[in-house]
Amino acid sequence: MSVTAVVLIKAKTQEINKLAQSLAELEGVTEVYSVAGRYDLVAIVRASRNDEIADIISQRMHQVPGIVDSETLISFRVYRNSDVEAGFSLGADE
Repeated sequence: MSVTAVVLIKAKTQEINKLAQSLAELEGVTEVYSVAGRYDLVAIVRASRNDEIADIISQRMHQVPGIVDSETLISFRVYRNSDVEAGFSLGADE
């Protein structure tokens, strides 16, 4: 079982691209998205335990220059399109 965190990041405007690339290279960071809105980047972090997530975010990510502010969301459950479709098809062949 793994733990997933979504990290919303405000970055120094001139450093967004370099920051995104640096974050994407960190172990445990599986994806980094450039987004529009209140935040500049969204990083997806995955690890096997909560304490690993804490280490990745508070120790490694925040060492990377260019982060102005961030907010971390820890996921409880994931819903996928295939999961939803499977739920609707239960008992359909009876």
